[in-house]
Amino acid sequence: MTPDAEKEALNAFKQAVNMTARQITAWLETAESKEVGSKETDGAESVGHRSGKQIVRILGKKAAAHTAADFTHMAKVAAYVKRHLAQRPEGDVTHTRWRYSLMNWGHDPQKKRGV
Repeated sequence: MTPDAEKEALNAFKQAVNMTARQITAWLETAESKEVGSKETDGAESVGHRSGKQIVRILGKKAAAHTAADFTHMAKVAAYVKRHLAQRPEGDVTHTRWRYSLMNWGHDPQKKRGV
């Protein structure tokens, strides 16, 4: 990734991820978090749940310590959140698999900015 592409991935990631590392970590411990998302094999951890763990690791790093793999994952997270938000179901989404899936990817659609 070029330096410009890395900067773009980081900015998109910061816009997409609106949960703190602590909030994501606590969320990933819930039953709801573990019940959603696609799994590569039966009983395996979902792709989103695994992504959430990687997001926590990225958030715990200083900017200078980000690796090429981190930037690639940042871009993947931003793309997932953007795509998933476009599929918002009608009505109250508080207790939906849609919201829970997004939260595994570090985005709570019910969270107000700056909170």
